[in-house]
This record gives sequence, C-alpha cells and structure tokens, in this order.
Amino acid sequence: MADINNIGPAGEDIAVRHLVEKGYKIRHRNWKSGQKEIDIVAENDNYVVFVEVKTRKDDYYIHPRDAVTDKKQKMIIYAADSYIRIYNIDKESRFDVITVISDGKSFTVEHIEDAFYSTLR
Repeated sequence: MADINNIGPAGEDIAVRHLVEKGYKIRHRNWKSGQKEIDIVAENDNYVVFVEVKTRKDDYYIHPRDAVTDKKQKMIIYAADSYIRIYNIDKESRFDVITVISDGKSFTVEHIEDAFYSTLR
C-alpha cells in the first residue's frame, strides 16, 4: 500500500474498486459543497449512496468507523442535501462508510451500509 502521506487517497481508490466490483456506478469523487465534502457518490439500481471512506494503518487507536463522528455525519448530510438538489436526484439516498485498514502489505475493506441516517438535530 502507499506511504503514510498517501494512505487516504489510496484508501479511496480501494473503496472505489470495491464499489465498482459490487456493481455500483461512481458518480463523483471528492464532491464539494462549500467547505463540505463527500468522498464518493455512487449509485445502484435503488439508491444514490454517499460514502465516507476512512483509511488507517493497522496500528490505529480507534476503529476507523468510529471516526465518523456526529459532527462529520451532519456535514455529509448537508452536502448530500445540496448534491440531491443540484443534480435533481429522484432516488432514495443512503449513507455508507467504507473502512480500509492496511498492515503495510495487504488491506481489509469493510463496507457498512446504512451507517447513519439523515436526521439532522
């Protein structure tokens, strides 16, 4: 896998490959709405999927999925709302998290569908 400075983009590349292998179409990568960003926007027959990718080396302190805090979720939800309006999306939406963990030689991918919901409080 890539060196520590490139681990995030490398993890996103791995996540994209994972989604494509599962039959998703990739609409956008690193889509921005102001200061908010969505790592991957994908879709399948039923959903437009907003994906947050968390990549870590295997010596992490907390699991990567736990790094998607409530604050981060809200930012993604707001960006997704903008995306849906701009592109006039008429499909159900879903928020997934893909974690990529590397031991330096190989990686493990975990795809968490419906990782969080679009309730804004």
